[in-house]
Amino acid sequence: MEHPYLFLVKFCELIGLGHFAHSNPHVLYTWVVMILLIVLGYLAAKGIQMIPTKGQNVFEVLVGGLEDFMVELTGDEGRWFFPMIATIFIYILVCNLIGMIPGFYPPTADLNTTLSCAIPVFVLTHAIGIKRHGMKYIKHFIGPVWWLVPLFFIIELIGHFARVLSLSFRLFGNMMGHELVLGILMFLAGAFFAPLPIMALGVFVALVQAFVFFLLAIMYFVGAMEEAH
Repeated sequence: MEHPYLFLVKFCELIGLGHFAHSNPHVLYTWVVMILLIVLGYLAAKGIQMIPTKGQNVFEVLVGGLEDFMVELTGDEGRWFFPMIATIFIYILVCNLIGMIPGFYPPTADLNTTLSCAIPVFVLTHAIGIKRHGMKYIKHFIGPVWWLVPLFFIIELIGHFARVLSLSFRLFGNMMGHELVLGILMFLAGAFFAPLPIMALGVFVALVQAFVFFLLAIMYFVGAMEEAH
């Protein structure tokens, strides 16, 4: 089901890019999210003071809370990959929430967007394992019994690649489901009153899904740092 009205898609139609816009609304709104985050990041970093402003307080609480939560799970060794995972969390959260604005489309309701977030997590997981254990990281894939190595190796490979599908499809499915339900209600019962309960629930779903992605990624990183048994 196509979204009933998207501002950027309509604008692209006016300038002759309607086909691209209808085929790739997630790309258009990903650019919006990127610009928004760049501007907010610039404003937050520009005015850093010893006595924080209201905006600085918001960013410090968000980033500091995420870092403290992650360090409790990974220890101080996990601080070096915090910038990447925090960036992914904030990006996913904003992508989810932007869909609450009428005329905007959440990029995470497209599988391409969620897959582009899941693949870096997959790559970083194994980069962490190799950085921590070196060549001994292969022990995570071969199991405890030497004569079952071929079986364990295949099972572990399938399990690790399944993480990409788990991360991407879970987020995509929830956000796309919300968009479909919202679109159906707008079509059947009007553009304002009927979707309000779904939009309120959508805010909660947006927060939960971003946090679930963040938490699962940390769990994968922790697993890569642990010694193989």
